[in-house]
Amino acid sequence: MALPNGLSTSHSRTPLFSFGVIADVQYADIPDGRSFLGVPRFYRHSIQVLQRAVQKWNDHKNIKFSINFGDIVDGFCPKSESITAVQKVLNEFEKFDGPVYHMIGNHCLYNLPRSKLIPLLKIPSDNLRAYYEFSPCPEYRFIILDAYDFSALGWPGDHEVALEANQFLREKNPNSDKNSPNGLVGVERRFVLFNGAVGKEQLRWLEGILRDCDQRKQNAIVCSHLPLDPGSAAPEALLWNYDEVMKIIHKFKCVKACFSGHDHKGGYCVDSHGIHHRCLEAALECPPGTDAYGYVDVYCDKLSLVGSNRMASTELIF
Repeated sequence: MALPNGLSTSHSRTPLFSFGVIADVQYADIPDGRSFLGVPRFYRHSIQVLQRAVQKWNDHKNIKFSINFGDIVDGFCPKSESITAVQKVLNEFEKFDGPVYHMIGNHCLYNLPRSKLIPLLKIPSDNLRAYYEFSPCPEYRFIILDAYDFSALGWPGDHEVALEANQFLREKNPNSDKNSPNGLVGVERRFVLFNGAVGKEQLRWLEGILRDCDQRKQNAIVCSHLPLDPGSAAPEALLWNYDEVMKIIHKFKCVKACFSGHDHKGGYCVDSHGIHHRCLEAALECPPGTDAYGYVDVYCDKLSLVGSNRMASTELIF
């Protein structure tokens, strides 16, 4: 249920905890531009949106942690400035009075390889994969997916993952430009170069984590740069194997919500198993003077997203 921005019906109870959210900052020190679809993009202003988000979270006093849903810098950022731009954005995140959990997006990988991104983003990893989990309280577990685990982006061109992913794209997408979904129909339009998939090892890991959550009677929240349900985002934005991931998720009772970024306009739906899918609006597409960030109040039976301005407030009741 979407509510007027900044309003929430949950304040009659005290939440277990709250966490901040922001997606698709895509900062670059370049003039404003447009997406391939003609949507205005405000590359320099986006870091100001982040600055106001951090200030808001700190002023709140009770934001336990924040989650960045990927794409902190834009693909148009000059490659000679990539590390500087990433560090500039990270410096703003570090002003938050608590931990920040990051995930990798396609624009991150346009700028830097995994081998450089993972340590910069302080993602726990010993094999260049960027999936992990954490539990902020006994009642909840957060699962951060690596949506580009199987992808043509971010791996060296001769790496087995890159070779297999490129072959996969050739089979799924007949266009010479693999970023183009032209001619593909419905959810098949997701088979483009700027998306990716959860690999087999990560799928096994996910199933094991969810089984453990069920046994512990924990609620689970899944976070991914790429959306996991066609009702929450455009087909061009979906994870390549969203159906495979959701088949695993639907085997268990613990997952209450899936949050994502990537599709800048945002979206929301509830799937056939009652799981909420919330794609977050992008900071990048905020004209000067507007914002897109929020925080989520977490209860035993619902999540209340309190959005700022262009990020719609949403009640996720389960």
